[in-house]
Amino acid sequence: MPASPRPSPSRPRPRAAAALGVVAAVAFVAVVVVVARPLRAVVGGVAAPRRTAASTSPASTTGYFRHAPGAPPPPMMLRSVPRPTIVWKPIPFGDKRKRETVAYARLHYGISSWQITGPHVIVEHFTASSTMPSAWNTFARDVPDPELHSLPATCAQFIVDRAGRIYQLAPLNVMCRHTVGLNWTAIGIEMVGTSDRQIMSDPAELHAAMRLTAWLAWRFHVAVGNVIGHNESLDSPYHREHVAAWRCQTHGDWRHADMQVFRAGVRGILQAHHVPAGAPWRAHPVPGC
Repeated sequence: MPASPRPSPSRPRPRAAAALGVVAAVAFVAVVVVVARPLRAVVGGVAAPRRTAASTSPASTTGYFRHAPGAPPPPMMLRSVPRPTIVWKPIPFGDKRKRETVAYARLHYGISSWQITGPHVIVEHFTASSTMPSAWNTFARDVPDPELHSLPATCAQFIVDRAGRIYQLAPLNVMCRHTVGLNWTAIGIEMVGTSDRQIMSDPAELHAAMRLTAWLAWRFHVAVGNVIGHNESLDSPYHREHVAAWRCQTHGDWRHADMQVFRAGVRGILQAHHVPAGAPWRAHPVPGC
């Protein structure tokens, strides 16, 4: 179809067309305002949802989710999970540790970066210690780990203590060594304790970890099936390990049966906020392990 002739710049616009232009401009401003409201603030070096007063309470939701019982859920673009209260307590991660991380990532994953790709996975751990400071100190000292004798030192992005306080140790785009085969694309959450069962019997710690995980899952579009325990690492479709001697290495924390309970809790939080939980867990065994 040939293009319509463009009106002469000197010709005045009809009154009706001018009125339509005003209406269109008002509509455009309204759309910009609605879209701009959920803008994110920077948390730990990467964009994260803006925190509101309502988001500090575990049972609260942001204003976009308040609707009468039985009413249809809000539009997808307005659905979110409130950010829990997080204490910023960074471990040292200077140039030396970044260079070590790049060397580690190049050797084990074939990438030259100290930053996460994704992330696509959230891995749950327990610290095998009784206090948050002892775990923090272990991660802060950049020395070879006692198990695999490798640099950089092990770390995780978060620690949740027995009282349910959440501490962030590194920006969310920083690669921490917490799970062989998955560090390139995984965020690690350490819960203070010596067993899955101990943590599951501590409602404050367990529920804080679930809320943190649900927020991260929403923030990065991680399906609940990719929320895993360290012990499930060899069943992750994202597992990648170039060093043969390390390929089948994993830990015993957060076994499958306990993670099924944990994932159900995370799914419940996501559903309460009308956020899709994604595909459930399914085993993708690493060949030969």
